[in-house]
Amino acid sequence: MKGDQRGFALVITLIVTALLVALVVEFISEVYVDTTSRQSFVDAQKASLLAESGINGAIGILKFSLPLKTYTSLFDTWAKPMDIPEEQGSVRITVEDESAKLSLNHISGSNGVFTRGDNDPTESYYGTATRLFKKFNLPATDLCDAISDWIDIDEIPKPGGAESKWYTNLKNGYQAKNGPLDTVEELALIKGFSSEVLDKLRTFITVLPVNTVAPININTAPKEILTALDERINDSLADQIIEYRKSTPFKNSYDFGKVPGMEQQIAQGLSLRITAKSNIYRIRAEAEVNGTTRVIETVVNFSSGNPVKLYWREY
Repeated sequence: MKGDQRGFALVITLIVTALLVALVVEFISEVYVDTTSRQSFVDAQKASLLAESGINGAIGILKFSLPLKTYTSLFDTWAKPMDIPEEQGSVRITVEDESAKLSLNHISGSNGVFTRGDNDPTESYYGTATRLFKKFNLPATDLCDAISDWIDIDEIPKPGGAESKWYTNLKNGYQAKNGPLDTVEELALIKGFSSEVLDKLRTFITVLPVNTVAPININTAPKEILTALDERINDSLADQIIEYRKSTPFKNSYDFGKVPGMEQQIAQGLSLRITAKSNIYRIRAEAEVNGTTRVIETVVNFSSGNPVKLYWREY
């Protein structure tokens, strides 16, 4: 009997010991996880502040440098990526000229009429959009129709577009906006703009400015945009433009006609839709602290002299 009692006591002791060990392990684990979570949170906050400092620094550089010249080019200080080391991490800052891109808000008016321009062989913004889309083997007419239907105020769909009747029949359906695009990300809501399509176009498109003209900066526009400006600007002529501006940045839109091989008719036809000076910039700051990364993107308008933030995203 006594042996049974001793055996039972031993079993109880072993169970209690096992439970205590489990509790201690659980406690240590929770302390470790809690400490790690706290540290990650602190690192994320530091990275966020570092990224915001990078954004503010870039805004300061642009605010100081933009008034100094009558033109902006890829040889300006802002155009070079900045890598800044910090004691516990680093921040990388890049700036993009939004005027180097095509504004999709300008290919169609609120009445749904494409802005081709009177007697304009370039077909204005609509022509630029169709040429750009075709360059990536995309269904240009359908995509332009879909953008126009999203922006215009009526509910009459174009042949390749869609209005609210089509969108409301989708799973988790919604209404057509019938107003201008606010962000590039909004395009994902529009018929035909799959993630694959957006990945191809993202570098070359913008939605800004909204309520004013959106001339393209010929000093900063990439080759894909330059060849989309006019069907007569082929790859060879675009290369000439890029080579010319390396040594002689365009001071105004009229300088476009000075490029060797450029027809004056092309330069004159584009004079109201091109510029040599930009005011809207997309700034991206990516900060890393102890392996934790935070990114801030903002779009800033400097046209009034004082920076005005049009967009802000942190992730």
